[in-house]
Formats: sequence, structure tokens, C-alpha cells
Amino acid sequence: MASKKYFSLFLLMCLFSYGSFAQISGSYDVLDSSVVPAKRLPQHSEFMANAYPFPAKPRNQWEIGVKVGSFAIAGDVRSRLPGIGAGIHVRKALGYVFSLRGEAGFGIAKGLNFSPSTGYKRNSAWVNAYAPGGVVPTTNVYYNYKTNIYELSLQGVATLNNIRFHKAKSGFNAYVFGGIGGMIYDTKIDALNGNTPYNFSGIPAGGYSERKDIKKALKDLLDGDYETEGEKDGLQPELFDKPFRPAFVMGGGVQFKLNKKLSLAIEDKFTVVKTDLLDGQQWQEGWPEGPSQTRDFDSYNFISLGLNIAVGAKAVEPLWWVNPLDYAYNEINKPRHMKLPKPVLDDADADGITDQFDNEPNTPAGAPVDSHGVSRDTDGDGVPDYKDKELVTPTQCQPVDADGVGKCPEPDCCKALRDSMANWTPRSKCNIGALPSITFKGKSVTLNNDAKALLASVAQKVRDNADCRIAVVGYCASSKSEQQLSWDRVNAIINYLIDKESINPDRFVFKYGQEGGDCNTVDLQDGTGDEGPTTVPAPHPQLRRKG
Repeated sequence: MASKKYFSLFLLMCLFSYGSFAQISGSYDVLDSSVVPAKRLPQHSEFMANAYPFPAKPRNQWEIGVKVGSFAIAGDVRSRLPGIGAGIHVRKALGYVFSLRGEAGFGIAKGLNFSPSTGYKRNSAWVNAYAPGGVVPTTNVYYNYKTNIYELSLQGVATLNNIRFHKAKSGFNAYVFGGIGGMIYDTKIDALNGNTPYNFSGIPAGGYSERKDIKKALKDLLDGDYETEGEKDGLQPELFDKPFRPAFVMGGGVQFKLNKKLSLAIEDKFTVVKTDLLDGQQWQEGWPEGPSQTRDFDSYNFISLGLNIAVGAKAVEPLWWVNPLDYAYNEINKPRHMKLPKPVLDDADADGITDQFDNEPNTPAGAPVDSHGVSRDTDGDGVPDYKDKELVTPTQCQPVDADGVGKCPEPDCCKALRDSMANWTPRSKCNIGALPSITFKGKSVTLNNDAKALLASVAQKVRDNADCRIAVVGYCASSKSEQQLSWDRVNAIINYLIDKESINPDRFVFKYGQEGGDCNTVDLQDGTGDEGPTTVPAPHPQLRRKG
């Protein structure tokens, strides 16, 4: 059940990562010097000056990854799945295809044969308990093991699909790798029930088709302690009291980009080591008196699901995610840096329109032309502007003479205008004189008794001077609250004169938020001739104050 849950989680993560491809952003800007390391700045400077055609390789991020998965040994004893493996790596790009990766890994693998064996005369893990004294083994045993493996390797990684000719980049990356390293292993055998050899006589006999029944009987019999040291080769070196062997690793994988920094990896790594004792067994069956070694060395496999993160400031993403053709294709499509030669196009009449687009190739020198090289005729009267003495002749004044001058009929309004001017008398002047100012306290918009008394005197002057308009002027507008407060005070005064003193609203000019006055004072001035509005909408209604 646990393996099914892990598999379902794995599928969900793959689907999630696949859905993220559309979110992958474009490549880096090759003109950005902040991502170029100091030692490559001279090349960047030459490139920017168009003295060198190739941009400098940018500083790129490191990748740190962790992975977990299934670990199994391929040896003489059948593996019991799933084994458990884990690893951590650090990877750095050398270019757009090749990168180096240092990896440390750990794995636990188990195995159990469902077929009996008697070829253990030279296997120290079994012979002492089941055939002591050097006698020829006759008792059947069932080989098993539990092996812990620790590995450290340096790998070269080759990216297979980041150089793309028909797409800027992809959120999917395939790669292969190979490398060398070292490993130590610790193999244990479950050969004893406490200190007593197992009695395997009750295990049913059979072949491949009966394997499930045989394995079930063995699991019921074995205690799972793995107490016996596996056979070792005394000629092999040891590290930390465990056999050490060089390791050769190879494999491949795919990465799915989740976002700018995170990626998901599915990978299979195969490791070859020059030892046949990873599973604790190296002897052939069939000749118990003098068994010989098996033909092949052991190896192990680690298939994993990993999460990687790109780290590093002032650096582009790891170069295996970057398409090196991105800059070239974008520069061809929309040049930003390319040094283009200045085009030379003939213009025989020097009117600014090249001959290939000029519909009037012999325009006189200095004559203004349109975008097609034709002499401009602004008013459309048929006389080119360079000959037209009246550039803008109204349509009703056309046709025109040879100089482009038209003869306009007298407009219908002229007689009425002359009569109006003859009968016009100047408007009487406003002699209302000086008017008082109204002062408010704090943030108040309420008129006190003194203010009301002053407004009563103002109202009387307004009634006495019917030709006058009064400008009510408020000040200060450095903030929204000041603008609204100035409006509220002007509005309070005008409303009072309209509601309480019965003054016609058209007699007022509404002005607020003016400069050059006291924020707490509203001035009343002669506004005759001022065409300003009588009412103005509140600038910030949500800040209005109640009187």
C-alpha cells in the first residue's frame, strides 16, 4: 500500500510540473553587465562596442538537489523491492551543454533467494553454522542479505535538448551523465535464529511458479536481524572498517521546471563496482566440494525523484536551461545591438522623399511636399503651397485666382453684427467696494454668529449692486483633506447666502484650494467679469465635514 501511495504522489508531482511549462520565462539579457563576472568584463566591453561578435558567458547559478527513490543490487541473490535510496548533489554548468555534478548517496538494499543452495563451502557467512569443520555442505540454505552502501562521485552531465531552433526555451530538460567515484558497503546476512542455525527443512520445494509460497514461508521463518557479517575479500582495501571500491556511474534523467528556481527531476543511475560481494555471495552452485566464483561482478541501480533549487545572486539560471541561440534569433528578428549600415537612397529633387517613393520626381527646390513627394496644397484649392499667396483659403471662398487667392462672400451675420455694434452700450461697472473675509477655527466648517453678521452685511451689498458677482475664495490644497476642507467652507458660505439671505446662486463664483491665502480664511471679492462656475463638485466627498 505504501508503494502505491508513493507512486500516486509521484504522478501528481509530474502532472503539476508538466502544467508549469507555460510559465517559463524567456532568456537573460546579454546586454546586462551585472551578470558578467569581472574576468569576462573586457570581452563584454568589446562586444558592447561591436568590436567582438560574441557576448561574454554570464555568471550562472549553482544547483543543489535532493532525491529519494528505489535502490536495488543486481547480483547473485534476487533483490527484494523496494530498497530505499537517497542522495544530495551540487551541480555547476561549464557551458550550455556540459556541467559537472558532485553527488553523495546512500542506499539500503535487501535480497532473498527462493531457491535453496549448497555451494557455500567457501562462504564464511554460512559455512561455520551449516557445514563446520570443512565438511562438504549438504544442508540447504536460502541466501539473503541486507547491504548498506555509501557512495561519493563526480559526474559529467550532458544536456540533450536545450539548443532549440524553433522555440526560445522549454521547461523540460533531458540529460545523460557518467562519472567516477568511490563507495563503501556493509553487507549483513540473516543466517541464525539468535545463535542457532535455521531449520530450512520445512520450506516447500518448487520453482518460479511457487516462488510466492516459498518466500512467504521464508519470511515467516527468518527473524530479520541480519546478525552475520557477510563474506569479505581480504585483498580489497577498507575505509571506516568497510570494504572500499572504485565506482563507475552512468545514467540519465529528465527535469521539469516548476518556477524560476525550482525543478523536479526523475533519474535512473546505474553503478558498476569491481566486486562480487555486495550481496554477500560470489560462489557458483552445482559443485559443493569445490565451488568456483560466479562470472559477473555485482552492480546496483538507483531510480529517484528529486527536487532541485538554483542558488546564486546576480546570476542567470543554470545554463542547461538557457538556449544559446536565443540571443542570435532575437537579434535577427528585432536588432538592438547589431551595427547596421546606414542606408543610402537616391533623392533627385532633394525634397526628402526617396525616388522610389516619390510620385512627383521634379518638385522645385524648397517646395514643401507630402509623404508621397507631391507638392503640398494645404487648402486644396489646386494651387501648390509654394505658389499660393493665401495658404488657407476657405472652401466658400473658392475657386481662386492663379496666386491661390479667393473671393469670399460677405457672411450673413455681418449686417446683424454691425447693427448690434451700433446699438451696443457698455455694461455698467460693479461698485460694490471692499468685502469682508470669513475666518474659521481649527477644522470647523460652521459659521459662528460673527460670521453670520458679516454675511448679512455682504448680502445687503449684493442686493444693492445687481450688476455684481461675488467670488468666494478658499485657500490651501497641499493634501486631499485640505482641498476638501477649503471646498466645505466655501460651500457653507454660499449656501448660507442662498438659503438664509435669499441671494440668487448665479451671483457667486465658487473658488476653493487657491494659493496665496490663509487656510482658515475665506475671502469675498468682486468677481464681476469672472466666468468661473457657480457650483463645483466636492473633490473628495468621503472627507466632507458636517457643519
